[in-house]
Amino acid sequence: MPPAEPAIAERTVADEIAVSIVMPCLNEAQSLAHCVANAREALDRIAAEYGLPGEIVIADNGSTDGSQAIAEALGARVVPVAAKGYGAALIGGFDAARGRYLVMGDADGSYDFTDAVAMIGRLEDGADLCMGSRFKGGIKPGAMPWKNRYIGNPLLTGILNLFFRSGIDDAHCGLRAIRKDAYRALGLESTGMEFASEMVIKASLKRIRMDEVPATLSPDLRDRAPHLRPWRDGWRHLRYLFMLSPTWAFGVPALLLAGIGGAILAIAGLHALGLLPGPSHFGVSWTTLATFMVTSGHFAAIMAVATHFYGVRQGYRNLRPWLARLEKLLTLETALVAGGALIAVALVELVAVGVWWGANDFAALPNQLPLLLAIGTGVIGLQTVFGGVLLAVIAGHRAQLTPVPLERSQPAVRQAA
Repeated sequence: MPPAEPAIAERTVADEIAVSIVMPCLNEAQSLAHCVANAREALDRIAAEYGLPGEIVIADNGSTDGSQAIAEALGARVVPVAAKGYGAALIGGFDAARGRYLVMGDADGSYDFTDAVAMIGRLEDGADLCMGSRFKGGIKPGAMPWKNRYIGNPLLTGILNLFFRSGIDDAHCGLRAIRKDAYRALGLESTGMEFASEMVIKASLKRIRMDEVPATLSPDLRDRAPHLRPWRDGWRHLRYLFMLSPTWAFGVPALLLAGIGGAILAIAGLHALGLLPGPSHFGVSWTTLATFMVTSGHFAAIMAVATHFYGVRQGYRNLRPWLARLEKLLTLETALVAGGALIAVALVELVAVGVWWGANDFAALPNQLPLLLAIGTGVIGLQTVFGGVLLAVIAGHRAQLTPVPLERSQPAVRQAA
């Protein structure tokens, strides 16, 4: 039985670890020794202030410069991560970490890990995620390019706060701390630099408690270009913001298209019925465009609901209250009946137009509006039928369209009051 004793001892040591400082690493031999020493100092302060022991985890993404040996010689634990990318390395490191609190920071010497001491204090106080703010803590000369400092970061952080109401001053700070149960519950999966945005977005969507403390940023210690590519990675962040925001990607365009198109059709219709005085300024061209706008707006609205339901199904967002109140109406049968009724109305309109056309010796229609209304009604009916089927698939092939979140092995994260 002697072989069993080391395993028991190893498990006991792992159980005692409360804080894991995780660094993604790809050829960081120049700066790694400094970062490990700095992280060790942070762990010493955390142990002294909160009585929490910790570990240093190097999530190695395939270094070829000996970074692994440097880290191991300094007492850090190296976790090989085969999947490439900043986010992939952090996910691999987080999954392998033994602590209940996870601290992430770059291995290039730009962050001071002792700033994470206050972050652990916030987690101990009940926060689920604590962000660092470089704009509050200070950015040393040469640490951040001007286009990142004055354009990229403020713009992307502003858009993120507008879309998701995060209330975060610096959404892209690379030094942050998160509870491991919160990390698991958020289901983070981005492999690239957009991992940083995904964490904040999903934390906002799940309404977990997010705090923020100052963090300093220094010039990194490498003599090569950083892995970050401002324009490429900025675009990746921006597109990710839209992909996780059904409201702004689909809902706002839906309202604009349907609202403007509907107004044009309404004014043209009132003129055609003689209920508005004077000549109509909206002829065939404008009413055709308006019909396209209304049908496109309806399609965008379906996409907004579908992508929202997908997020609920995947577990990273909560169902909007107004959709929850409509739960009894949101069924596949309701969509099929409503869509079928609209198609039937469109067919009646088309028959009426055809009868009038035949009765007038098949002369050109003096007003295209009735035909356009029939076409628009039919298209919306078809979209409603198809949309109902799509929502049923997203809901897990259920007739009840409001989805049930997928069962996860991870514990649920607490919601902020």
